[in-house]
Amino acid sequence: MGQKVNPLGFRLGVTQKNYSVWFAQNRDYSKTLQEDVKIHQNIKKFFQKQRRNSYLGIAQIEIQRKANLINVTIYTGFSSLLNNEKGEFSEFKNKIRQSLGPINQKLNIKVGILSKPYQNAKILAEYIAQQLEKRVAVKKILQKAVELAQKEDIEGIRIQVAGRLGGRERTRKAKIKIGRVTLQTLRAEMDYCSYTVRTIHGTLGILLWIFMKEQ
Repeated sequence: MGQKVNPLGFRLGVTQKNYSVWFAQNRDYSKTLQEDVKIHQNIKKFFQKQRRNSYLGIAQIEIQRKANLINVTIYTGFSSLLNNEKGEFSEFKNKIRQSLGPINQKLNIKVGILSKPYQNAKILAEYIAQQLEKRVAVKKILQKAVELAQKEDIEGIRIQVAGRLGGRERTRKAKIKIGRVTLQTLRAEMDYCSYTVRTIHGTLGILLWIFMKEQ
Protein backbone atom coordinates (compact mmCIF):
# COMPACT_ATOMS: atom_id res chain seq x y z
CA MET A 1 0.00 0.00 0.00
CA GLY A 2 1.51 3.31 -1.07
CA GLN A 3 2.08 6.22 1.28
CA LYS A 4 1.20 9.51 -0.38
CA VAL A 5 2.71 12.78 0.82
CA ASN A 6 1.63 16.23 -0.34
CA PRO A 7 4.60 17.65 -2.32
CA LEU A 8 4.10 21.12 -0.80
CA GLY A 9 3.77 20.01 2.83
CA PHE A 10 6.73 17.67 2.34
CA ARG A 11 8.94 20.68 1.49
CA LEU A 12 7.54 23.11 4.05
CA GLY A 13 10.40 25.04 5.60
CA VAL A 14 12.84 23.96 2.88
CA THR A 15 11.61 25.35 -0.46
CA GLN A 16 8.00 26.12 0.57
CA LYS A 17 6.71 28.68 3.06
CA ASN A 18 3.44 29.12 4.95
CA TYR A 19 0.80 31.31 3.30
CA SER A 20 -0.53 32.44 6.69
CA VAL A 21 2.12 33.90 9.01
CA TRP A 22 0.98 34.87 12.50
CA PHE A 23 1.10 33.87 16.15
CA ALA A 24 -1.83 33.67 18.57
CA GLN A 25 -2.36 32.53 22.13
CA ASN A 26 -4.47 29.41 22.70
CA ARG A 27 -7.56 31.43 23.62
CA ASP A 28 -7.35 33.51 20.42
CA TYR A 29 -6.27 30.83 17.96
CA SER A 30 -9.74 29.66 16.80
CA LYS A 31 -10.97 33.25 16.38
CA THR A 32 -7.91 34.22 14.33
CA LEU A 33 -8.26 31.12 12.15
CA GLN A 34 -11.94 31.92 11.48
CA GLU A 35 -10.93 35.44 10.42
CA ASP A 36 -8.50 33.93 7.88
CA VAL A 37 -11.28 31.70 6.52
CA LYS A 38 -13.61 34.70 6.13
CA ILE A 39 -10.92 36.64 4.27
CA HIS A 40 -10.42 33.74 1.85
CA GLN A 41 -14.18 33.31 1.31
CA ASN A 42 -14.78 36.99 0.58
CA ILE A 43 -11.86 37.18 -1.83
CA LYS A 44 -13.20 34.14 -3.73
CA LYS A 45 -16.69 35.67 -3.93
CA PHE A 46 -15.30 38.94 -5.30
CA PHE A 47 -13.23 37.26 -8.01
CA GLN A 48 -16.13 34.97 -8.98
CA LYS A 49 -18.25 38.08 -9.49
CA GLN A 50 -15.51 39.69 -11.59
CA ARG A 51 -15.07 36.67 -13.87
CA ARG A 52 -18.73 35.50 -13.70
CA ASN A 53 -17.63 31.87 -13.22
CA SER A 54 -15.97 29.61 -10.67
CA TYR A 55 -12.45 30.01 -12.09
CA LEU A 56 -10.71 32.62 -9.99
CA GLY A 57 -7.27 33.02 -11.56
CA ILE A 58 -5.81 33.31 -8.05
CA ALA A 59 -2.47 31.61 -7.49
CA GLN A 60 -2.36 32.07 -3.71
CA ILE A 61 -3.42 34.33 -0.85
CA GLU A 62 -0.87 35.31 1.78
CA ILE A 63 -1.90 36.66 5.18
CA GLN A 64 0.61 38.24 7.54
CA ARG A 65 -0.47 39.55 10.93
CA LYS A 66 1.35 42.08 13.07
CA ALA A 67 0.37 43.75 16.32
CA ASN A 68 -1.97 46.33 14.76
CA LEU A 69 -2.00 45.33 11.09
CA ILE A 70 -3.27 42.52 8.83
CA ASN A 71 -1.47 42.37 5.48
CA VAL A 72 -3.29 40.39 2.77
CA THR A 73 -1.55 39.81 -0.57
CA ILE A 74 -3.50 38.27 -3.47
CA TYR A 75 -1.33 36.79 -6.19
CA THR A 76 -2.98 36.51 -9.60
CA GLY A 77 -1.74 36.02 -13.11
CA PHE A 78 -4.27 38.28 -14.83
CA SER A 79 -4.36 42.03 -14.21
CA SER A 80 -7.68 42.27 -16.10
CA LEU A 81 -9.42 40.70 -13.09
CA LEU A 82 -9.27 43.98 -11.21
CA ASN A 83 -11.64 46.78 -12.10
CA ASN A 84 -10.46 49.78 -10.12
CA GLU A 85 -12.21 52.35 -12.32
CA LYS A 86 -15.64 51.70 -10.78
CA GLY A 87 -14.22 51.57 -7.29
CA GLU A 88 -15.23 47.92 -6.94
CA PHE A 89 -11.93 46.96 -5.35
CA SER A 90 -12.27 49.69 -2.68
CA GLU A 91 -15.78 48.47 -1.92
CA PHE A 92 -14.45 44.93 -1.76
CA LYS A 93 -11.89 45.95 0.91
CA ASN A 94 -14.67 47.48 3.01
CA LYS A 95 -16.76 44.31 2.79
CA ILE A 96 -13.89 42.17 4.03
CA ARG A 97 -13.27 44.62 6.86
CA GLN A 98 -16.95 44.44 7.89
CA SER A 99 -17.05 40.63 7.67
CA LEU A 100 -14.32 40.36 10.32
CA GLY A 101 -16.46 42.19 12.87
CA PRO A 102 -15.00 44.43 15.58
CA ILE A 103 -11.21 44.08 15.47
CA ASN A 104 -8.47 46.46 16.63
CA GLN A 105 -6.23 45.89 13.62
CA LYS A 106 -5.94 47.74 10.34
CA LEU A 107 -6.54 45.75 7.16
CA ASN A 108 -4.24 46.26 4.18
CA ILE A 109 -5.01 44.40 0.92
CA LYS A 110 -2.77 44.48 -2.12
CA VAL A 111 -2.56 42.51 -5.35
CA GLY A 112 0.57 40.95 -6.83
CA ILE A 113 0.64 40.13 -10.55
CA LEU A 114 2.62 37.01 -11.46
CA SER A 115 5.03 37.50 -14.34
CA LYS A 116 4.75 33.79 -15.24
CA PRO A 117 1.14 32.76 -14.49
CA TYR A 118 1.28 29.32 -16.12
CA GLN A 119 4.22 28.35 -13.93
CA ASN A 120 1.65 28.18 -11.14
CA ALA A 121 -0.05 24.79 -10.80
CA LYS A 122 -3.41 26.15 -9.64
CA ILE A 123 -3.83 28.58 -12.54
CA LEU A 124 -2.80 25.88 -15.04
CA ALA A 125 -5.23 23.40 -13.45
CA GLU A 126 -8.06 25.93 -13.80
CA TYR A 127 -7.19 26.33 -17.49
CA ILE A 128 -7.43 22.53 -17.96
CA ALA A 129 -10.76 22.48 -16.07
CA GLN A 130 -12.19 25.20 -18.33
CA GLN A 131 -11.23 23.25 -21.45
CA LEU A 132 -12.71 20.03 -20.04
CA GLU A 133 -16.03 21.80 -19.46
CA LYS A 134 -15.98 22.91 -23.10
CA ARG A 135 -15.61 19.21 -24.05
CA VAL A 136 -12.29 19.68 -25.85
CA ALA A 137 -10.36 16.45 -26.53
CA VAL A 138 -8.33 15.46 -23.45
CA LYS A 139 -5.08 14.77 -25.34
CA LYS A 140 -5.29 18.18 -27.00
CA ILE A 141 -5.89 19.87 -23.62
CA LEU A 142 -2.92 18.19 -21.96
CA GLN A 143 -0.60 18.99 -24.86
CA LYS A 144 -1.63 22.66 -24.84
CA ALA A 145 -1.21 22.88 -21.05
CA VAL A 146 2.32 21.48 -21.34
CA GLU A 147 3.15 24.01 -24.06
CA LEU A 148 1.91 26.90 -21.88
CA ALA A 149 3.99 25.69 -18.92
CA GLN A 150 7.13 25.15 -21.00
CA LYS A 151 7.03 28.77 -22.13
CA GLU A 152 7.55 29.75 -18.48
CA ASP A 153 10.99 28.08 -18.21
CA ILE A 154 10.40 24.94 -16.12
CA GLU A 155 12.39 21.73 -15.70
CA GLY A 156 9.47 19.33 -15.97
CA ILE A 157 5.71 18.86 -15.66
CA ARG A 158 3.37 15.96 -14.97
CA ILE A 159 -0.42 16.04 -15.42
CA GLN A 160 -3.04 13.40 -14.69
CA VAL A 161 -6.77 13.64 -15.40
CA ALA A 162 -9.15 10.89 -14.24
CA GLY A 163 -12.89 10.25 -14.55
CA ARG A 164 -15.44 9.73 -17.30
CA LEU A 165 -13.32 11.39 -19.95
CA GLY A 166 -15.24 12.23 -23.11
CA GLY A 167 -18.47 10.99 -21.55
CA ARG A 168 -17.43 7.33 -21.66
CA GLU A 169 -19.23 4.80 -19.48
CA ARG A 170 -16.09 3.60 -17.69
CA THR A 171 -13.64 5.84 -15.89
CA ARG A 172 -10.12 6.11 -17.23
CA LYS A 173 -6.95 8.13 -16.76
CA ALA A 174 -5.08 10.39 -19.14
CA LYS A 175 -1.47 11.25 -18.29
CA ILE A 176 1.36 13.28 -19.73
CA LYS A 177 4.88 13.87 -18.44
CA ILE A 178 7.53 16.08 -19.98
CA GLY A 179 10.99 16.61 -18.52
CA ARG A 180 12.13 15.68 -15.02
CA VAL A 181 9.74 15.65 -12.04
CA THR A 182 11.61 14.66 -8.85
CA LEU A 183 9.13 14.04 -6.05
CA GLN A 184 11.64 12.70 -3.50
CA THR A 185 14.21 15.54 -3.62
CA LEU A 186 13.61 18.13 -0.90
CA ARG A 187 15.76 20.72 -2.68
CA ALA A 188 13.49 20.55 -5.73
CA GLU A 189 11.26 23.61 -6.02
CA MET A 190 7.89 22.04 -6.81
CA ASP A 191 4.37 23.32 -7.29
CA TYR A 192 1.41 20.96 -6.91
CA CYS A 193 -2.35 21.21 -7.30
CA SER A 194 -5.26 18.82 -6.84
CA TYR A 195 -8.36 20.19 -8.60
CA THR A 196 -11.92 18.91 -9.04
CA VAL A 197 -14.04 19.86 -12.05
CA ARG A 198 -17.72 19.01 -12.48
CA THR A 199 -18.89 18.36 -16.03
CA ILE A 200 -22.20 17.19 -17.52
CA HIS A 201 -20.79 13.63 -17.57
CA GLY A 202 -19.66 13.63 -13.95
CA THR A 203 -16.81 14.71 -11.72
CA LEU A 204 -13.24 14.70 -13.01
CA GLY A 205 -10.06 14.98 -10.98
CA ILE A 206 -6.91 16.82 -12.02
CA LEU A 207 -3.47 16.28 -10.47
CA LEU A 208 -0.67 18.54 -11.58
CA TRP A 209 3.03 18.68 -10.63
CA ILE A 210 5.43 21.37 -11.88
CA PHE A 211 9.17 21.16 -11.23
CA MET A 212 10.71 24.63 -11.52
CA LYS A 213 14.32 24.16 -10.45
CA GLU A 214 16.58 22.54 -7.87
CA GLN A 215 18.12 24.75 -5.23
